[in-house]
Amino acid sequence: MIVEQIMKTPVITLQPTNTIAEAIQLVRQLRIRHIPIVDAENHVVGIVTDRDIRDVSPSIFRIHEHLEDLQKPVSMIMKTDVIVGHPLDFVEEVAALFYEHKISCLPIVKDRKLVGIVTETDLLYTLIQLTGAHQPGSHIEIKVPNESGMLSKAAAIIAKRHINIASVLLYPDQDENYKILVFRVQTMNPIGIINDLRNAGYTVLWPNLPGVSS
Repeated sequence: MIVEQIMKTPVITLQPTNTIAEAIQLVRQLRIRHIPIVDAENHVVGIVTDRDIRDVSPSIFRIHEHLEDLQKPVSMIMKTDVIVGHPLDFVEEVAALFYEHKISCLPIVKDRKLVGIVTETDLLYTLIQLTGAHQPGSHIEIKVPNESGMLSKAAAIIAKRHINIASVLLYPDQDENYKILVFRVQTMNPIGIINDLRNAGYTVLWPNLPGVSS
């Protein structure tokens, strides 16, 4: 999946000359957490987050003090070292950027112009979709040797039950000679599949049910 499929567009933006008061108004009225700051050619020159807004907003106990500060330009509070992405970037690569740089949003640019934005909420929702966790079904984890063809063999066992596989994930085991396959299958009763996998010699890690009969 590429970023273009999940990015939000059009993007709410401000220019460096807009006031802090205008940024506060946008955040509160539209309930957004990130405002890219662009120049006249729609190039990203900075970003303002709801945390930046909170830092400069007056306390409710001093709400009428220093109001002139709110008329200062957002260029005074925006961050300028902005990490950006491209519409054709892969979602998993973008997720790695979020983790590595501890960011909460990523402006998306094409030909140096802002065309969209991806937030951590967008990534989380995409993960839910990719794993099928938003659909009724069962979660099955099996431990298999770290050898080629193991995924197709396990999937073939599930297919014999005429049960659809909603998603498949793979992650390494503590023992590098093994890996963990995670299936999301569209059935609320996975007992038959579990028995079939066990009978084929697979170690079923979840659900950790005692020996049952289909």
